Amino acid sequence: MFTERVQSRAAARDATRRRVLTAAEELFRTQGFASTTVRQIAARAGVSAGSVMAVGDKDALLVAVFDDWIAAVHETRAAGGEPPAASNAAIMALFEPFLAYFAQDPVLSREYSSIIVRGTHESAIFDNLALALVSEIENVLARAGFAPAVAARRARVVYFAYLGIVMTAGNRAAIGGSPLEQLREVVDFALGEHNEQDR
Repeated sequence: MFTERVQSRAAARDATRRRVLTAAEELFRTQGFASTTVRQIAARAGVSAGSVMAVGDKDALLVAVFDDWIAAVHETRAAGGEPPAASNAAIMALFEPFLAYFAQDPVLSREYSSIIVRGTHESAIFDNLALALVSEIENVLARAGFAPAVAARRARVVYFAYLGIVMTAGNRAAIGGSPLEQLREVVDFALGEHNEQDR
């Protein structure tokens, strides 16, 4: 009986969180992050302003919207079938959904990047989501013939380069081409020639 009550409260909290994040994303995308208020999010979600704040302030809501979407991509991949062939295109394909999502609304993506760079709100892109993406890259590199330790190192290099590219692109600091071109260069470098010690 007690366990059922705890589970139903947890389910209600999850449902409220989902409604709040859905409402926040809709408003952020239609009227802009700066113009959206907590009261508007509450009204759209059909909850109190206090319920919105229990999920998080506006910055935390935006981080959660992005993080939840990124997590869903990784969950879908984990449940998927065959791993991609070992190639540059396979690694680039790992990033395509994320780059497309960020490009969908550059202004909102810049807000997200700014929040992350300020370090005022934690993001899963630096812990469990980072581990998921690095592992996906590492698996492609291992199938390309790199020794496990080398594949792990190169996967981390690609991941950190990707983060840097996304954060600088989000803040309009392009260095040497579009974000896609820059990432392709990094991937080409990571899948470059094998040395004997790489195998």
